[in-house]
Amino acid sequence: MKAPVFTNGDAHADVVIVGSGVVGAMVADQLVSQGYSVLVLEAGLRIQRGQAVENWRNMPFENRVGSDFQGLYPQAANAPAPLYFPENNYVGLSGPSGSSFKQGYLRTVGGTTWHWAASCWRHLPVDLKMKSVYGVGRDWPISYDELEPFYCQAEEEMGVAGPSDPAMQSPVERSRPYPMDMVPWSYGDTRFAEVVNPHGYRSVPIPQGRSTRPWQGRPTCCGNNNCQPICPIGAMYNGIHHVQRAEQKGAVVLAEAVAYKIDTDENNRIVAVHWYDGDRTSHKATGRQFVLACNALETPRLLLLAANDRNPNGIANRSDQVGRNMMDHSGFHCTFLANEPLWAGRGPAQNTCLVGPRDGDFRSQYSANKMIVNNITQVAPATRQALKMGLVGRDLDAEIRRRAAYGVDLSISLEPLPEANNRLTLSATRRDPLGLACPDIHYDVGDYVRRGAEAAHAQLEHIGKLFGATEFNITTSLNANNHIMGGTIMGDNARDSVVDGDCRAFDHDNLWLPGGGAMPSASVVNSTLTMAALGLKASAAIIKQLARG
Repeated sequence: MKAPVFTNGDAHADVVIVGSGVVGAMVADQLVSQGYSVLVLEAGLRIQRGQAVENWRNMPFENRVGSDFQGLYPQAANAPAPLYFPENNYVGLSGPSGSSFKQGYLRTVGGTTWHWAASCWRHLPVDLKMKSVYGVGRDWPISYDELEPFYCQAEEEMGVAGPSDPAMQSPVERSRPYPMDMVPWSYGDTRFAEVVNPHGYRSVPIPQGRSTRPWQGRPTCCGNNNCQPICPIGAMYNGIHHVQRAEQKGAVVLAEAVAYKIDTDENNRIVAVHWYDGDRTSHKATGRQFVLACNALETPRLLLLAANDRNPNGIANRSDQVGRNMMDHSGFHCTFLANEPLWAGRGPAQNTCLVGPRDGDFRSQYSANKMIVNNITQVAPATRQALKMGLVGRDLDAEIRRRAAYGVDLSISLEPLPEANNRLTLSATRRDPLGLACPDIHYDVGDYVRRGAEAAHAQLEHIGKLFGATEFNITTSLNANNHIMGGTIMGDNARDSVVDGDCRAFDHDNLWLPGGGAMPSASVVNSTLTMAALGLKASAAIIKQLARG
């Protein structure tokens, strides 16, 4: 077992990784498993599941119904994340759709998958060829066939449960079955599909990183409905699982270690990363290979912060693409009361999704969409509405029960295109507690997404009619979905891209930037599995590089 070496507070390791979320932790586990010493720098705190669960139980009602998925996770004093209960100004938002990029992520050991929905979708093969097939966006420098083995590996690493029947898969192009069978559908999932599928819709199971049988120390999912913000029993995959695996093999993970500076040599190779510890003392980590896996917002921020004499516009930024092409699946909600009870709330928070509008020739004109049938219990919104009606006693109780049983909440996501002007820059005025510039985001969802929203509205109105909907409502503003992509975009040309098909920076041959930041297209599905697959692909390339000496 080979471990990093520490001398007077500084460190040396074969591989230095910044960020301990799902990508950084998975890369750490891959590399330490090959006998290399690995040091992981994490800006945030280390938390315990039991304490997070207790924090959730004690959270005020308004935070619960307001989807405060961050408040139960304590913040590191020197590493703020965007908060909304109460709101802080860590990320500055501007542009026509600035509010649509209002992200909520964690800076903590294990990363944001502490509070995700565990959706583990693959891109469609055509998603990697948007420019070639539909004349919009960008093509990837790699094919689906090249990525597919790493999708399989990611599903195995994360313990993904999914359907074995190809008719229920999206996409169907698979070389291996899912590691576990799908999460069983609730009554509401089944009934929703029975109503809509005969009318041209396609409701399929969501592939999920949660256990339907005991899996690598995780218990079987027992249907707790608060997967967001915390799975109380650990049946759902979190990045912390790979943190723990890597540590058991000798990797060292330092919490409250805020990276802020990067040194390069005369050949523009990375030679060191500097970090502040919790006492604001600076340290230096040297290594052979370096991986930045903070997330698609924090990674470009760090690259820009770390500008030096050889790289005055930022590390890895000769192309001027660092921070550009920021993307997220802007979305909205459709709610109504159905004409029959569907009983949302049994099982995981999300279980089924309509994927019929996920692909088609229309994508040359407007975005695809997916429609998740939210299975989050409707008791809280039902209570709010019943109280507004002025009801008390048995009447109040009956109305809450009725609304909870008949309530439907559909979460719709739209597919963005990479646009250079959707950009992260460093604030000229706002600083974090360490004096480092906070990130600013300028964002416009674009007409491609707006036209996609219009198409989705028509589909939703039809679905509402199928259920005899009352109190039918479609939200008008587009919300963020915390699927941050772009910022370090992948390509086959150093002039217009930051990294190559292995997520290696064009400017520095020992710097790797795997994860959502590299993705040249967003598809319309959650990005985590693709991020993990890219991390595993990068790991394989790093191992080959290390073996060469």
